[in-house]
Amino acid sequence: MLSLLKKAFLILGLGLFLLLMFLPGFSKVQELRDKNRDLEGRLKDLSVENSLLEEELKRLEHDPVYQEQVARERMGVVRKGEIPVKVIPVEKERYLW
Repeated sequence: MLSLLKKAFLILGLGLFLLLMFLPGFSKVQELRDKNRDLEGRLKDLSVENSLLEEELKRLEHDPVYQEQVARERMGVVRKGEIPVKVIPVEKERYLW
């Protein structure tokens, strides 16, 4: 009976030892898998953004109508003879009750 109890403690001790040895490695692998998944998602997002920017670059290089639109909207360029008008939004009046 004593021998059986020693074997049970030995097996339990060996099991705990193996658990303590491999648990940090397993958690590190899980952490790296999560990080890899996040980076793959970010890579997809950046790939889509890159494609959109390449498309815009092509339009800027080859589409004169789009070039004019960008120049007017983003840079405030006006044609000769045009008078630029800046519209300032009016804030709603604030009442103190």
